[in-house]
Amino acid sequence: MDFRELQYIVSIAKQQNITRASEDVFVSQPTLSTFIQNLEKKLGQPLFRRLGNKILLTYAGERYVEKAKAILGIKKELDQELADILKRNIGELKIAFPIMRGTYMLPCTLPVFRKEFPEVRVSVMEANSAVLEDMILEGEIDLAFFTLPIRHPDVAYDIIKEEEVVLVMNAANPLAGTGAGKEGCKYPWLDVKTLQDETFLMQRLDQRTRHIADQILRDAAVSPKISLEIRNILASVNLAADGYGVTFVSETHLRHISLPHKPLCFSVGNPKTMTCFVAAYRRGIYLPHYAQRYVQIVKEFT
Repeated sequence: MDFRELQYIVSIAKQQNITRASEDVFVSQPTLSTFIQNLEKKLGQPLFRRLGNKILLTYAGERYVEKAKAILGIKKELDQELADILKRNIGELKIAFPIMRGTYMLPCTLPVFRKEFPEVRVSVMEANSAVLEDMILEGEIDLAFFTLPIRHPDVAYDIIKEEEVVLVMNAANPLAGTGAGKEGCKYPWLDVKTLQDETFLMQRLDQRTRHIADQILRDAAVSPKISLEIRNILASVNLAADGYGVTFVSETHLRHISLPHKPLCFSVGNPKTMTCFVAAYRRGIYLPHYAQRYVQIVKEFT
């Protein structure tokens, strides 16, 4: 059994399909099928079972895959440490962003990184924050950049920047003139209770901005009238600027996106609502020098 064969098993477990797994590990389907048959014969028990069109793990398979992932993870860390020791800066960096963050962060950070580390291959994934946590735990990505909170104790993080979550509305909204100056607030402060009769544009339930928005409204005992749930943050801000409703957004997003109509922004909360943008990774893993440098590049840009 070598490392490549461990990757075969892990891929089949992930893909739940021999054809897709063979494409993933770049071997033919017959080769992969024969490998599994021979391995199960050698072990004296099946690792997989068929359920319709899916190939699922048996209990023995679950234990096998768990240890295979651990072995492959140790090998990856060893390779990275040795590369750092040799100062070759050769390797692979797998990073991930929520789509909105990636839209403006990737074009400004990847060229800088490539100039410093031309021999490091970069892979980019895009997904919402909850999915990115799972990808970190599964070893599919090295670093993910998103907003707190984090659900799983095995996901560690470095704070990139504290940022404010603001309320956005159309300049013609009757509440636009009710914001007041408040100590510690960059924007006019608005009492969230006054929004009881407003309609809201909200992100989906699995997005961090939605979690924060829901908490702001709960704290103010406001039951929102939601006119639209939308994953696209840029679209929700544009719609709010056009008077379709009000919405919440990170101030950082506003600084990096171009809007045809400038909305009004307000601080909300006690006296404002802050969150943290972070670089997340699996707790206890070895981050090679080039991964640490990419985190620093993101900090410098943000």
